[in-house]
Amino acid sequence: MRTMLPRRIQSLVNLHDLIMQNSNANIIGINKLKHPCGMYSTGSIRPEFLRKLKKNERKPLVTSINELKRLARREKKQRQMVKEKILRPPENGLLVKELIPIAHEVYAARSELFASVSKIVESISVYTCSLCGEVHVGHPPHKIRTCNVAGSPANKEHTWSIGDMKHVLPLVKSFHLYDRVGRAVSHNERLEVDRIPAVVELCIQAGIDIPEYPTRRRIFPAYNIAGKVIDFEKRFPKEVATGKGIETCGFWGKRKKSSEENKLMDMLSDDTQDVAVRGMEAWERMRSGASKLMQKYAVQTCGYCSEVQVGPKGHRVRNCQAYKHQMRDGQHAWQEATVDDLVPPVYVWHVQDLTSGKQLVNDLKRYYGMLPAVVELFAQAGAKVTDDYAGIMRDDVAVPELDEEKWVV
Repeated sequence: MRTMLPRRIQSLVNLHDLIMQNSNANIIGINKLKHPCGMYSTGSIRPEFLRKLKKNERKPLVTSINELKRLARREKKQRQMVKEKILRPPENGLLVKELIPIAHEVYAARSELFASVSKIVESISVYTCSLCGEVHVGHPPHKIRTCNVAGSPANKEHTWSIGDMKHVLPLVKSFHLYDRVGRAVSHNERLEVDRIPAVVELCIQAGIDIPEYPTRRRIFPAYNIAGKVIDFEKRFPKEVATGKGIETCGFWGKRKKSSEENKLMDMLSDDTQDVAVRGMEAWERMRSGASKLMQKYAVQTCGYCSEVQVGPKGHRVRNCQAYKHQMRDGQHAWQEATVDDLVPPVYVWHVQDLTSGKQLVNDLKRYYGMLPAVVELFAQAGAKVTDDYAGIMRDDVAVPELDEEKWVV
């Protein structure tokens, strides 16, 4: 027995090592199949739902921090050398001519999108939680317990109320700049400068002319010498009649709908599905066109709040109330924006079976998909969802009944 015992122990040790090697090999193989979004898959790759950032978390940077430091060091070295830096459009104040048609397309798509949404919300119900602000499209609202804010019920169920268009398509505003190359809006000027939709401001800076929002169009480019932008063009050219025919629109005023917007509303057919299809196409055109414009025309966003400023630099208004704003004296932590900052998609739970009329329940929430509220609204109205949302939509997942959920593997 004494001679057999060490052999048995040694065999057990060898068996343990073999198991560990196989498990490590399996882990390595799984890691190779791991999706960048964090989902494991052996075949089809499904992206993970977008995670809500915590209050103390900063938005992901578009450009890495090392690249930003490298650019800052290079600019500092160039400022020390007194020589001219050649600026290209639109940094020198001139327009990018090939992007002017795209700006007109984005502006037209935005008008058509808002007209389509305002027409469809009349026939499809939209709900919003009065406590946490979550949105649900369709009747009845879901029973998923995700209301986790101060003052929410103990069971975390939502307190639903009737929503409208602004909950489906939130409006992100930006300060309108007369001169995009000029200085930033100061804190004392916050009530003197109009705030308009950020997409409209992007289109104006890219070449759209709107009479009530005048902007400066340069004929001669600006120059950068020793880090300072020098403009040799006169401040107010003689051919520009400043203040003539300009309709001001401050915070207290509500801009009336233009004749083109009213005409677009009348042109939409009474067929809800046709309106939904046109609205879905307008949504895709607006986002794709805005992405193309943002490759040339800079847009800034705060890393901790939803503030957006279209232009090469952020404004200096001290109205940030996000994480550690006291350390920044209320100023925003500006960084490069994405199209989701300019046109934020409000993600809602996707309803697969509209004919059943059943509520989405909390016990089956892992089988449900999600969609932007605008896309979900158009999908319920009869429009086809593009393949870009196929992963988070989860149409390939069969939602079981409550009594079948325990049998799901």
